[in-house]
Amino acid sequence: MKTLSIDVRRAEPHDARAISEAHRLSWQHTYAGIIPHRALTQMVERRGENWWRKATRGPATLLVLDVAGTVAGYATLGLNRARALPQEGEIYELYLRPEYQGIGLGKLLFGEARRLLKSLGCNGLVVWCLEENETAANFYRDHGGMDFCEGMENFDHKQIKKIGFVWN
Repeated sequence: MKTLSIDVRRAEPHDARAISEAHRLSWQHTYAGIIPHRALTQMVERRGENWWRKATRGPATLLVLDVAGTVAGYATLGLNRARALPQEGEIYELYLRPEYQGIGLGKLLFGEARRLLKSLGCNGLVVWCLEENETAANFYRDHGGMDFCEGMENFDHKQIKKIGFVWN
């Protein structure tokens, strides 16, 4: 019998290529048909291996979901950037490669990101997602997030509404 190892850990510089691939696959899967093609392509191409290598040393914390040695997903987190909100922590991104979605691994990664923010002394949490990304919006609602605020993002001249989910 084999044991499958699943671990959430801090990203290391040697993870950069795998994170870049997870980013590309997850964003193309998630945002095709939501974000205009040209804008989405530019966003994905801007975050290549070197970008992610620098991100492992940056101010935000970068976690990876490691499934049997494969980076199945990642999360970035840190202090809340929306100063008008009282929540102190923010998960900036949480993405899984498409083949790892829907089997509970997002819940694991989300839980670890929340625990880390709490251990760093952050009271409350905010996560933003595009309103048209119903899968993410339902995920955050199912995990106790309250639709608290709205904003707009501009992608290649297309305005898209985003929702701020909060946990206190």
